Formats: sequence, structure tokens, C-alpha cells
Amino acid sequence: MRKDSNFFILIGSISLFVCINIFLMVSGKLPFTSHSFGIILGAGLTLSIYSFLYQDNPAFKIAENLYVGVSLGYTIIITWFNFLKPDLYDPLIVPVFSKAATKEPQYTLLIPSLLGIFMLLRFSKSLSWLSRWTFAFVVGLGAGISIPRVISAFILQQIKPSLQPVFSGSETIFSSIDTLLILLGVISVLIYFIFSVEHKGAIGKISKIGIWFLMISFGASFGYTVMARVSLLIGRVQFLLKDWLGILQ
Repeated sequence: MRKDSNFFILIGSISLFVCINIFLMVSGKLPFTSHSFGIILGAGLTLSIYSFLYQDNPAFKIAENLYVGVSLGYTIIITWFNFLKPDLYDPLIVPVFSKAATKEPQYTLLIPSLLGIFMLLRFSKSLSWLSRWTFAFVVGLGAGISIPRVISAFILQQIKPSLQPVFSGSETIFSSIDTLLILLGVISVLIYFIFSVEHKGAIGKISKIGIWFLMISFGASFGYTVMARVSLLIGRVQFLLKDWLGILQ
């Protein structure tokens, strides 16, 4: 009985959506153009995604699979035209097979091409061990490039404000307060993570201050995430009420 009721709810929702679009087109709010069909498609996919708030249903699964498929296809096209074609096909393949080519083939590109082929051999049971060479190269290169940047961005740049003088004649009182709070936060949080010393007495009080700084940081990060998601929801609601239904002007 429950499956039958969910089926009728789905059919009723689709019928209502079709009737609304017919009314919008007949009334002239949505002209009979390709742009209007794009708006209708966007509205249908948006409502299908948000239908998951009720429960999992075929409309949501169709929209989800369509999103994954389109994203994958778009990624493949971008990868070909932005990376493979200008960096591999044009400098290596075209000069070899084209008599009108004016440049010599760049045979050094065979090495990264071979590594890429090794990664695809991950799907082969007998040759999957070759993919380890590619993964080792990617991990080693990525670590060598990212470690200096991470140290500079997340360690040195974080240490720099705590090393500035708290009180300076060239700074305002608000700048001095900011520097003092940064210094207090860094020291208290570091002391909180010193687990080799029992958190009692002065160490315990300072570590509690570190907990407050951590909770403020986590709360601000969570609030920023929620704000970003709410802004996306507002954008979708504005699209439905303005571009699709024409209620907002």
C-alpha cells in the first residue's frame, strides 16, 4: 500500500508540474522558445533534487544520475580540449601523421603518455602492477610541490602574526588587540594539545582558553558553510519564483 501511495504521489507531482508549465506557456509568461524549455528543464531538475527531502524516489534518482553523467561528460570534454589536445595530441601526434606540420614531434611527451597508459592498466589483473609506477610518480611529485606551499601558507604565514609586537606606536589599539588575541589563541591552543602534561593548575586554565578558541573557530567554519549552502538555496528559490513562475520581478 505504501508503494502504491508513493507511485500516485510521483505521478500526481509530475502531472501538476506539466499542468503548471502548460498554463505558463498559454498565459504568455513562458514563451514557446528554446530558452523557456531550458528554464522548464532546470525547474524540473531542481524540484527533482529537492524531492529527496520527502524521501528517495525515481525522480531524484533520474536527476542524480543525469547530473553525474553530464558532469562526467563535461569533464571529459574539458580534459580533451584543455589538456590532452594542446599538450599531447598537437605537439606529438599531429607532426607524426601530418605532412603539412612545420614543427618536429616532441618525443619527450612519450614518457608522461606511457605513465598515463600505465594508470589505465589498473583495470588489468595481469598488468595492474605497472600502475604503481604512475601512482608513485604522482604522489612523489605532488608531495614535493605541495609540501613547500603548505608549509609557507599554513605554517609560516600563521606564525608570522604571532611574532609581531603586541604594542607598537605605529598601530592602533584595535590592531594591538587583534595581535594580542592571535598570540593568546596560538599559545592556548598549542598548550591544549600538549597531552604529555596533565591539564591542571595554570596549564589547565590556559588549555580551557584554547578550547574556547577552537570552538569559536569550528563555529565560524560551520556558520560559513551553512551560509554558503543557504545562499545556494536562495538562488534556486529565486530561479523558481522569478525565471520559472514569474512571481518575482
